[in-house]
Amino acid sequence: MELDLARWQFAITTVYHFLFVPVTIGLSAFVAGFHTAYLRSRNPAHLRLSKFLGKLFTINFALGLVTGIVQEFQFGMNWSDYSRFVGDIFGAPLAIEALLAFFLESTFLGLWIFGWGRIPEKLHVASIWIVHIGTLLSAYFILAANSFMQHPVGYRLNPQTGRAELTDFVAVLTNKVQLVTFPHTAFAAYLAGAALVLGVCMWHLHRRRVEDDLPMYRTGARIGAIVLLIAGAGVAISGDQQGKVMTEVQPMKMAAAEALYDTQKSAPFSIVTVSSLDGQQEKVAITVPKLLSFLGTGDFNGTIHGINDLERAYQQKYESDPLTRAQTYTPTLPLTYWSFRLMIGIGMSSMLVAVLALWTLRRGSSAPARARWWPWAAVGVTLMPVLGNAFGWIFTETGRQPWLVFGLFTTKSGVSPGVSAAEVATSLIAFTALYAVLAVIEVRLTLRYARAGAEPLKKPDESTADSDDDRLQFAY
Repeated sequence: MELDLARWQFAITTVYHFLFVPVTIGLSAFVAGFHTAYLRSRNPAHLRLSKFLGKLFTINFALGLVTGIVQEFQFGMNWSDYSRFVGDIFGAPLAIEALLAFFLESTFLGLWIFGWGRIPEKLHVASIWIVHIGTLLSAYFILAANSFMQHPVGYRLNPQTGRAELTDFVAVLTNKVQLVTFPHTAFAAYLAGAALVLGVCMWHLHRRRVEDDLPMYRTGARIGAIVLLIAGAGVAISGDQQGKVMTEVQPMKMAAAEALYDTQKSAPFSIVTVSSLDGQQEKVAITVPKLLSFLGTGDFNGTIHGINDLERAYQQKYESDPLTRAQTYTPTLPLTYWSFRLMIGIGMSSMLVAVLALWTLRRGSSAPARARWWPWAAVGVTLMPVLGNAFGWIFTETGRQPWLVFGLFTTKSGVSPGVSAAEVATSLIAFTALYAVLAVIEVRLTLRYARAGAEPLKKPDESTADSDDDRLQFAY
């Protein structure tokens, strides 16, 4: 019971936190990009878009910060045995993330927010680029810690202490899983940021509240759609490389993604399957011949190992050690199967909306986004990449089960032994209730500022006052 509750708590808090991460990374790039464009072109529309998107970025950054702190506490609260076993390795990249990357983000974000008209323009633009670089560094170090869980490297097991100890930090940072996961995550973040920019700008184009603002929102929507398509291509290419590395180091995860029970050459990939819940009795399936073999090996005739063969091999290899012994080494198949497809399908759907947006905004179109269905498309394209990122994270983590650290440490071995089910349940309810409140705040703030749109620029004679109160206000 304690294990199940601890897993539910970590799943809820992690997935909730990860809703903000890709949006934050992606939006920071757009804010920096439009601010740089203004510095080069002096086009007021670029400055207004930078300030407008900066508000949405700040809201998501704040909520991401609050929800992310909880993750750190849970390692000590509910997963103390895991922290004890792998803390030397897992803690190093997380410490650097907090001391270096988050320091850059928070410090220079404050400089950007309060620096309008107070610091040189080039330094001001540089500050928001440093914020963006900080978000990428945060992602890199956190993914380095997670990649160790997927494919442990750079360590040795100390038989006296029974702990894993760090021997090569560079190996942890250059883990083969890390080198394919980071670009995939970064492109997915740009996809999410671009989708939000596209959706918000298309929504304002549909409303046509201020005719003079239409060229500005048209520019924002067009750039958002273009970046979305480029990022989508990057997600597909990096995801293809990630699938091949995953098949090499975690063949069970790839087998579970297809619910492939028997080892097969030239294995097909099913787009949609109707079968029994465990996937063993297939009723209806739409498949692409040989595609799974190509995704996993790069060869249409390649061999993909099946669940049954891998289960037998893992039972024989790991059942003798209490830390690696498990009742089954097969993850929950419906979850891995459908989260994998939802991740891919949602990403492709958002790219389709971007193509439709570019067609609507083509030169000569006199009525951009006037169709009645555009508000729904704008809302949908904003949410789709966020959900796609969440499903990708769910697949990555649930597909690794029953392992916390693949091949070294099972999930049941990592739970805190001194924490009761009642204590975990109490904190689970408290965190879930708190996150529900934060969700309401996030949605209301985002909708409020997104609906308000970009504020008009102040005229030269409308300079800010010299009072202390005015100097402490957000400059935008």
